[in-house]
Amino acid sequence: QVQLVESGGGLVQAGGSLRLSCGASGRTSSVYTMGWFRQAPGKEREFVATIKWNGGISRYADSVKGRFTISRDNAKNTVFLQMNSLKPEDTAVYYCAASIGAASYARNFEYWGQGTQVTVSS
Repeated sequence: QVQLVESGGGLVQAGGSLRLSCGASGRTSSVYTMGWFRQAPGKEREFVATIKWNGGISRYADSVKGRFTISRDNAKNTVFLQMNSLKPEDTAVYYCAASIGAASYARNFEYWGQGTQVTVSS
């Protein structure tokens, strides 16, 4: 089992920045891919970014490319999501996820955090 705990959400004005953190514990040696997803009210959970735990190869949704950066600190078992130039449409609950495989879609991630709220005011 892998446990995930997100932190760093909050309220920010449009154009501002936030940095989300996701601490992993448990069988972290089995993790292959880490990801961030988000879910806005009334909408489905959507992909934001993923990163390979070893090698650091990352992918981004088109909507956040150039504004968000996913990174990881293997020694601290932590994944980060640096969010810059935030827009009101970025408002959502952000979830950290982990997979023991090369996952891309939410349905392929086995482990999930509880989520952290990000609200961007206009």
